[in-house]
Amino acid sequence: MTVRQALREASARLAAAGVPNPEIDAAWLMGGVLSLKRLEVLAHSSRVLTAKEREDYDRLIARRAQREPLQYILGETDFMGLRLLTRPPVLIPRNDTEVLCEQALLRLRPGQRVLDLCTGSGAIAISLKAHQPGLHVWAGDIAPEALALARENTALHKLDVNFALGDLFMPFGDARYDMICCNPPYIPTKDLDSLQPEVQREPRLALDGGGDGLAFYRRLVAEAPLHLLPHGWLLLELGDGQAEAVQAMAALDFDAISVYDDAGGLPRTLAAQWKGTHAFTG
Repeated sequence: MTVRQALREASARLAAAGVPNPEIDAAWLMGGVLSLKRLEVLAHSSRVLTAKEREDYDRLIARRAQREPLQYILGETDFMGLRLLTRPPVLIPRNDTEVLCEQALLRLRPGQRVLDLCTGSGAIAISLKAHQPGLHVWAGDIAPEALALARENTALHKLDVNFALGDLFMPFGDARYDMICCNPPYIPTKDLDSLQPEVQREPRLALDGGGDGLAFYRRLVAEAPLHLLPHGWLLLELGDGQAEAVQAMAALDFDAISVYDDAGGLPRTLAAQWKGTHAFTG
């Protein structure tokens, strides 16, 4: 069987299982078997697969047909031009989060201190350090499995990032930073069971934002001033329809508040600069 024939059969199988973009995923998985990029697979469409390659490919397609996330099957994904390792039970980095990284890099200078909370795979912390090596970067997560993967990704790119285990700001004491970044859990609890099957394979801890999806934003906006240097920045990823509510929360202690859209035109990242004093102290 040729690569072309195998791709055709696999695409039909994935489509029947309800997998979005079955042709693209079939090509990615073929690339995983042949050690090729997805677009390179097309140039090898007439190649005849060995029995071992066919067996390996069938096994990967079976996993994807069960709606296992593509990134978990491949064991890696691309983020901000970097290769990051992926595996359960750690949240998969999304391209939408690159908006936050891009806005952070526009505001940062060498020598500044950055804290990345809910770091997961380490995508934000690693990207900031990779693109601005002069930064001093700290990152935390409540899940030991996430920090283990984040450390692997940091070692993969030979970067220096400081990791700590704990709930939000807890492991960092009274340290202060020029910028705090976070992609928090923001899906309302009631919506979790209706998510795409692939997303339901990801850790609930990294998705559940409480009853209205805003629980972590309330904590972050309230506690961030205690950990920011004067006029430091807070950058947050936003869930769908949450921009207005989070802007209102931030208005008390922050100004220069801006919201940036993702590639789909949805408000995805909020950036806000701490005024330097708490509203209740003047």
